[in-house]
Amino acid sequence: MFQVTNSPFQQNQVDLLNQLMPTLTEGQKIWLSGYLSAISVAAVSASTTALQAPAQPTSTPAISKEVTVLYGSQTGNSHKLAKKLSGKLQDQGFQVTQASMIDFKANTLKKVQNLFILVSTHGEGDPPDNAISFYEFLHSKRAPQLEGLPFSVLALGDTSYEFFCKTGRDFDQRLEELGGNRIVPRVDCDVDFDEAANQWIESVLASLGQASAAVQVPTANSAALEGTVSDYSRSNPFQATVLENLNLNGRGSDRETRHLEISLEDSGIHYEPGDSLGVYPHNHPRLVDELIAAMGWSPDDLITLPKINEERSLREALTSYYEITVLTKPLLEQIVALTPGTGLEELLAAGKEQELKAYIKGRDLLDLVQDYDLEGVPADSFLALLRRIPPRLYSIASSSKAYPDEVHLTIRKVHYTASGRVRYGVCSTYVSERLEPGQTVSVFVQDNPNFKLPANSETPIIMIGPGTGVAPFRAFLGEREENGAEGKTWLFYGDQHFASDFLYQVEWQRWLKEGVLTRMDVAFSRDTAEKVYVQHRMLEKSKELYQWLEEGAAVYICGDEKKMAHDVQAALITILKQEGSLSQEEAEAYLMKMQQDKRYQRDVY
Repeated sequence: MFQVTNSPFQQNQVDLLNQLMPTLTEGQKIWLSGYLSAISVAAVSASTTALQAPAQPTSTPAISKEVTVLYGSQTGNSHKLAKKLSGKLQDQGFQVTQASMIDFKANTLKKVQNLFILVSTHGEGDPPDNAISFYEFLHSKRAPQLEGLPFSVLALGDTSYEFFCKTGRDFDQRLEELGGNRIVPRVDCDVDFDEAANQWIESVLASLGQASAAVQVPTANSAALEGTVSDYSRSNPFQATVLENLNLNGRGSDRETRHLEISLEDSGIHYEPGDSLGVYPHNHPRLVDELIAAMGWSPDDLITLPKINEERSLREALTSYYEITVLTKPLLEQIVALTPGTGLEELLAAGKEQELKAYIKGRDLLDLVQDYDLEGVPADSFLALLRRIPPRLYSIASSSKAYPDEVHLTIRKVHYTASGRVRYGVCSTYVSERLEPGQTVSVFVQDNPNFKLPANSETPIIMIGPGTGVAPFRAFLGEREENGAEGKTWLFYGDQHFASDFLYQVEWQRWLKEGVLTRMDVAFSRDTAEKVYVQHRMLEKSKELYQWLEEGAAVYICGDEKKMAHDVQAALITILKQEGSLSQEEAEAYLMKMQQDKRYQRDVY
């Protein structure tokens, strides 16, 4: 609270500020701070001109018109936002250098005039693949002193992960340690990042003395930089019709994998192999009904949805708008403030971090309501704390050249038991149980520039994708078939059983017969006494695989990040050491060089 005794404001101004400040979001506070700084600079400049003071250095340094925008992105969100920022800066007359961190020459960092970092956090607090080398450089002894360098960081993350926005926070702290001057506070974005990210962008423009840029007027330049080809996006998804929904697993399989075909007709949406499709799912109706009953709410009560400002029944809002299956520490902290005395405070107490982590894992909102007796809290107050249900991203399994106006997905149904209840993957269960041909689903394309076929169609490619990780390689081969590409192709594929779990078997066999697919090695882990996975097949073919690498082959990995991707990378390192007579350090450097040359790309989750 502002006090007259320690501020330069009059009492009526203090009263107004005290009314305003608690209502502002963090993003609004940041924008206001940047805006006030900008008009302050403008006022100083105008005053100096009016007094006709002699030209001399002032306490406010001139703002350089050279700006560097660096992004680190695993799925493309940071890249897209970097393009948006760059376009707006160029519209305001700035000279912008925009680059992926892996493409930026780190030894030129000392020459940068204004630096803006946009970066996501991947997995358990790790930098995305194309940010690793720059992250390591900045945290090494080779990093230069950056005395006075104006900078700001936009961090993307997910509050359901323990190390929320850790990579962005690390960059922010390190740049300050090296002497940088933070001109806009770091903003940490959750999965619903659009509003916070846009406010950070406008704060950046204001901090550079461009307060007028807060008026968002699209221009030809910014639209071109953003690559806009459709009116549909993450914030405005397309209502697409489902054409087909098939189970790819055979009789006897304990897995269910859906092949989903979706119409994009009349949408103007374009995608390339390697891109992902965002799908907005619905929560399970049984979970929604049980939550409403546990809270003592009426399902037909009307609720006004934030941001879109539309009225829906409570049941519909909980089904299609609010996330109710994930618990996060920030959410629990807000619920404690709303419902004191429930005992939840003890779980959030200092020293209980491990207990909190164990409780959150695998539990949902219904568990919380039942465990801490939250019944009776008004629906509008409670729902105001919940975040919007985030879209799920799936690697596209089709080539638009092979299937015009369609997009295909490969989705495995997730279900497991935790804390005495069967739990279901939100989107995979929505797709497998409740999405039928003829119905519509909300979708958008998430472009992924970090997972693309080589520009030269003669470049050999090695694709490693067990289970549903094979999806983008169906798109790759479909594209190469349509283009008549002549480069060699090699697919490593694995699953549990040959007879029931060989996804897209007929298509792989056709492509092998026609030469679109040069060779294929498979690993069905439950068909042998000893479990065999794709990394074992790679090691068995180490000589041939190394020869392909020496010929310039590009390697692609898609699938589970926590185990499979690490095991596959370890196998590649072993092959390089064994067949190339390299040390551990040399093998790692070889792989890093491949990554910098876009010859080692991963789409992992």
